[in-house]
Amino acid sequence: MKKWILGCLALWPALAMAQTVSTAAFIEAYAGEHDFSGTVLVERAGRVEYERSFGLANRAFAVPNTPDTRYWIGSITKLFTATLVMQLVEEGRLNLDAPIRTVLPDYAGEGREATVRQLLNHTSGIANFDTVTDAATALREGIPAYQLPHDSGELLRRYASGKRVHAPGTTFDYNNGDYVILGKIVERATGMPFEQALSRRILAPLKLADTGMLRQAEILPRLANTYFVRESDGALINDLPVYPENWYAAGAMYSTVRDLRVFADALYGGRLIGEDSLKRMLAPGLDDYGFGVWSYESTIAGKPHRIAKRPGRIMGAQAQLYRLLDDEVTVVILANVGNTDLDEFVARIGRVVLSGRPER
Repeated sequence: MKKWILGCLALWPALAMAQTVSTAAFIEAYAGEHDFSGTVLVERAGRVEYERSFGLANRAFAVPNTPDTRYWIGSITKLFTATLVMQLVEEGRLNLDAPIRTVLPDYAGEGREATVRQLLNHTSGIANFDTVTDAATALREGIPAYQLPHDSGELLRRYASGKRVHAPGTTFDYNNGDYVILGKIVERATGMPFEQALSRRILAPLKLADTGMLRQAEILPRLANTYFVRESDGALINDLPVYPENWYAAGAMYSTVRDLRVFADALYGGRLIGEDSLKRMLAPGLDDYGFGVWSYESTIAGKPHRIAKRPGRIMGAQAQLYRLLDDEVTVVILANVGNTDLDEFVARIGRVVLSGRPER
């Protein structure tokens, strides 16, 4: 009996290993199964453990994606904007509880009493101007706010100054308009255009040479084309023609997985804002949303882990910036085809990194 027990114990490590999978093996299997097109980077404790690209940046000319490919990052832009706001709060140039009317006196919308804090956490109560809910609707009806050229002032007046539909602070409503207003507040507080403030305060200090603001008229080297799946027949088609700058401080940025890794390390490592500001940013509010980022706990291998998650999506462009806060793990996924569930992909990568098990 003793020998039998010792034999079973000797076999246990091999049996346990059979139930686990490496990060690389999981990512490559998942990417192949879901026809993923984009780039994935995994970092732990400051070291890149995995980086690989899949699919094509340009399908007409069969140009492959690479780790240096630049992608639209959509609403990851909001995390940059929230960081700028918190820098200005630390400097005493903004107050989180100041109403819009005091920091942007010419704002004409009904939501003038909503505060900077409520804009950051999407509880401003201001009417949401993004009414298109899916690609099929966009194909039929267009996207009015994004398919005609508008400067940021016009965006504020036409699309982010609507009626108040909820009492401020009472209802979570994910609204690009909140971050259009915050972009104009950053401009007022710094005395410079949003793009310049972004560059001087974040991009230049961190040497993020592959990150910036998209413009329809500018040809940007190494920028991936974007494609989405037509719901009617499953065909892959070109994204709608839009003016990317119209997403402004809510979603107009591009970047690479490498630059976003540097940004995440600087932000969560306390090099862009202080510890108190970071705690406020990550404090989960309604819908587990903090300032520009979802913040919540998830149980992995039987233990709770704090997560900061910032997804982004504009038609076929998809992005995930995922940080396991107590484990110094960052996962960045940037994609140029809208056919893969990146919420599931990134969560399962996080589980594999920590436990070797990609359970759903």
